[in-house]
Amino acid sequence: MVKIAPSILSADFANLARDIQLVEKSGADYLHIDVMDGQFVPNITFGPSMVSAIRPVTELVLDVHLMIEEPERFISDFIEAGSDIITIHVESTQHIHRALQLINQGGAKAGIVINPGTPVTHIESVLELVDLVLVMTVNPGFGGQKFIPSCLKKVEELVKLREINGDTFEIEIDGGVDDQTAVACVAAGADVLVAGSYVYNSTNVAERIEKLKKAAANG
Repeated sequence: MVKIAPSILSADFANLARDIQLVEKSGADYLHIDVMDGQFVPNITFGPSMVSAIRPVTELVLDVHLMIEEPERFISDFIEAGSDIITIHVESTQHIHRALQLINQGGAKAGIVINPGTPVTHIESVLELVDLVLVMTVNPGFGGQKFIPSCLKKVEELVKLREINGDTFEIEIDGGVDDQTAVACVAAGADVLVAGSYVYNSTNVAERIEKLKKAAANG
């Protein structure tokens, strides 16, 4: 079963608890939290205190995506705040192996991310350390961008590597996911779909999540 992970980047921040509980009641599986530092990406969003504030209001898996320079500096803070999954970019640190070890040692699930311009070969050596691989299908930093179809080739590569090596990591896609692109994502082998603006820029969030689940089933 493909999992749906609404991104709060597109939620109403003035009514965040309401918007989180709405997607939880509507059948979401993960809650995707995009953390940006204004350096690794050209935008600033949340810190560990946001994760701490969200943790008591939902039982959803908190899927925390760190788009920050040298994420190893903050991993312990995000674990303490209540993150279930912490996903870091291979492009963001010179010490990716150590950073992933820190996540594992802290008791959270570890994820690794590749940007549209980064090949799968850049993460092959650490796949044994991760529970999730996130393939960006837009350039990170802002919501509402157009899906880059060529990135799905990486998903297919990851599926093959997972089979060859006997790994169990999930493959997640983030960027431009809607009920149309979801079909291609799942056909390529995606296990988790992150959707922000498609879900929250709607008057009927439950309907949008249901459409994603149906599209995933068709994939």
